[in-house]
Amino acid sequence: MFRSIRRRLLKLLFWLIAGSFLLVLVFRWIPPPGTALMVERKVESWIDGKPIDLQRSWRPWSELPDDLKLAVIAGEDQKFAQHWGFDVAAIKAALSHNQQGGSVRGASTLSQQVAKNLFLWSGRSWLRKGIEAWFTGLIELLWPKQRILEVYLNSAEWADGVFGAEAAAQHHFNTGASYLSARQASLLAAVLPNPRQLDAGRPSAYVNQRANWIRQQMRQLGGSHYLNQLHATRPAWLAK
Repeated sequence: MFRSIRRRLLKLLFWLIAGSFLLVLVFRWIPPPGTALMVERKVESWIDGKPIDLQRSWRPWSELPDDLKLAVIAGEDQKFAQHWGFDVAAIKAALSHNQQGGSVRGASTLSQQVAKNLFLWSGRSWLRKGIEAWFTGLIELLWPKQRILEVYLNSAEWADGVFGAEAAAQHHFNTGASYLSARQASLLAAVLPNPRQLDAGRPSAYVNQRANWIRQQMRQLGGSHYLNQLHATRPAWLAK
């Protein structure tokens, strides 16, 4: 009986691994219809008795402004073009900071955030972090950097029920994502650590200060020259 149970568990594990691999591979070319975080927010709104309408419109890479691409990298993951899903130095710094008490600091790369938002639930359990690491590895293995950033910009949360760059631009600035200015792009990037509390359209002093810092970082990264690295970066399994 024990052998039968073990065999069934191994078979289940195999299908879970194969299914996750195929799912990530499909999303390499097909826009994800939604994210696990969107489902979570919708369910939360039902439980709270205040249902929300989710806003999201997919925009391909060519319609996403370079300023927003660079602003998000500058604010969230400046080693995005170089790492393979995990920023080890940032993780060590975050662990050291958190051990000292006070506010909890994260060290998630854009790849990790895509994995979490697209496939997983919120929380800080070791189980979720382990599954997140698995999906992060698959994403880095199967997607080029350009695709990772494209999916991120179309999936990130920018206000209650507002997901993706197009919906964020319309919500905060009453314009399309393609027409965002460098300042507007930096304001959107500035609120990403806490998009449900911070407002890019009516920025606080803190948001303005962080947006100014992000624009400085954008220049230091090299502007569009940095983005050219993403075009040249292939999935890990194709890299020489």
